[in-house]
Order: sequence, then structure tokens, then C-alpha cells
Amino acid sequence: MAFTTLDEARVEALGCVKCRLAKGRTQVVWLDGNPASDLMFVGEAPGFHEDRQGKPFVGAAGKLLDGMLASIGLDRTRCVICNVIKCRPPGNRDPQPDEIETCSPYLRAQIDFIKPTVIVTLGNFATRYILQRQVSISRVRGGVFQAFGAKVIPTFHPASALHSGGEGSPAWEAIRSDFDLIGKQLSASKSVEPAPEPAPAAKAPLAEALLEQGSLF
Repeated sequence: MAFTTLDEARVEALGCVKCRLAKGRTQVVWLDGNPASDLMFVGEAPGFHEDRQGKPFVGAAGKLLDGMLASIGLDRTRCVICNVIKCRPPGNRDPQPDEIETCSPYLRAQIDFIKPTVIVTLGNFATRYILQRQVSISRVRGGVFQAFGAKVIPTFHPASALHSGGEGSPAWEAIRSDFDLIGKQLSASKSVEPAPEPAPAAKAPLAEALLEQGSLF
């Protein structure tokens, strides 16, 4: 499935009925934030509040995400937020493999047209999709990888911090540490400007996923 613009992909996604999730949704959750930004967050799937409001991360986990953004001097106007799948699974269950496959062209379009320099994956499903490997978030968070032409920083889903004790919990502190890393990687990306002469070197192959910093676990 090929799209010529991001808006074309959005329009098709909003009317999509290609998998079972279409029957139970209130609305498709496309994205939030600024598509012109360099930073993209990819979560798992919409929850109850996201399904009602049509925006990703608007519940308790979203408030935590907003707080973490503020801790590095950012807000939603300076990033873009989306999910692997665009419709809420019933009862907030895990996405099924066929649902992820069916929905993947929409996420690929978001990545291809937005062209983020840093992608932050929130939780296992997003991390496995972006890195195209069956990895555990607890083993790869704290690292920097390369995929889709961007630096990829995996971290825990904000909901995991809420479920494991909230502020001060190990998951909370891990996310805080990862957000410090996000800020550093964004600064590093912006500090490198291509010289007009000679022509800038070609980018590394998109399929590579190279660990630059070891896991903290």
C-alpha cells in the first residue's frame, strides 16, 4: 500500500475497516503533536480515553508523558505522538499480530513522511515493530539504535510506571533517565549541520539496528 502524502494516509486510516478492531472503536486515533518536529513517540494502541477523544496518550499515562516532556523542555507542539495500531483493542488487550500487520502501512506512512531524527518507542510492541526484532524492553531500554533513518530510543510505556508504583518507582526512574538521553540525542542531532561543500555523506542503510549504548539492566 503506497501513499503519496501523509494526509492521504490519514484519510484512509480514518475510514479503515480492514480488521476486527473497526467494529468496536469509537474513532480512529491518528496522531497528536507537530508532524514537522524531529521527535516521534510510538506507543502500542489507543486506550479508553484515546478512543473517546481521538488523540493518543490523553489519559493518566499521557499526563506522565507530558510531565516527562516538560522535564527536558519540550511539549506536544515539539514532537509527534502515535501508536502502532490506530484503533482500541477490546478491553485494552494486547494487539494481535494480524492487527499489527494490517495497520502497519499507516505507521510506515507516518514515519516516511514525517522523517523524525529520533524515534522513542514506548513498551515492547512499539520497540519490536520499529527494531523488527523480538526484544524485551527491559533489556534494550537505555540504548540507542538505528532504524528507519532515525535514532531509536526504547523506554518503558508510561502505563508501566503507573502500574508499578508511580513516581519514585524503578520504572519511573528508568523513564526519567531515558528522557535525559532523548534530550541529549536531540541536541546532538541538531548540532550537526551538513556542510555546503562537499556534499553531505549518504545516510547509513535504514535496516541497520546498531546498539550504541548498552542496556542498564
